[in-house]
Amino acid sequence: MNGSAKGVVAPSSNPDEMLIGRITEHEGIKKFAYTDILGYITVGVGRCLDAKVGKGLSIDEIFYLLRNDIKEFRNQLGQFEWFVMQDEVRRGVLVELAFNMGIPHLLQFKKMIGALTIKNYPLACKELMDSIWATQVGKSRSDDICYRLKNGRYK
Repeated sequence: MNGSAKGVVAPSSNPDEMLIGRITEHEGIKKFAYTDILGYITVGVGRCLDAKVGKGLSIDEIFYLLRNDIKEFRNQLGQFEWFVMQDEVRRGVLVELAFNMGIPHLLQFKKMIGALTIKNYPLACKELMDSIWATQVGKSRSDDICYRLKNGRYK
């Protein structure tokens, strides 16, 4: 239906694994959302996300995805000294920024990163708040992030 997934799941005598193999073979595996043959937004192995007819995601699945994303961003940002040298709260801020805007966009905040490198947190916060990003996410979120960036603690 959505492309072949043959060979993705190893042959098994376990009934659940056999079923997984058949479903993935018939449904296909899609990493990105797509519109299925009936016009519904679908992802993964035939998971319908449409609010009218689909299953959507469970709370456990949502937080599983979020935890994986956080872990991935921590790993990717770990290659930068300006990230590694920060305390846990400020690293959390940088992970949240990467989550929100993507790492390529975060890397464009050169003045903020420069300020972080010398641990000038008021300047780093000023550079972040003087950006289009701060107006896009709104005052509440930008103020919260700036507070954590400047003070190294949660409110």
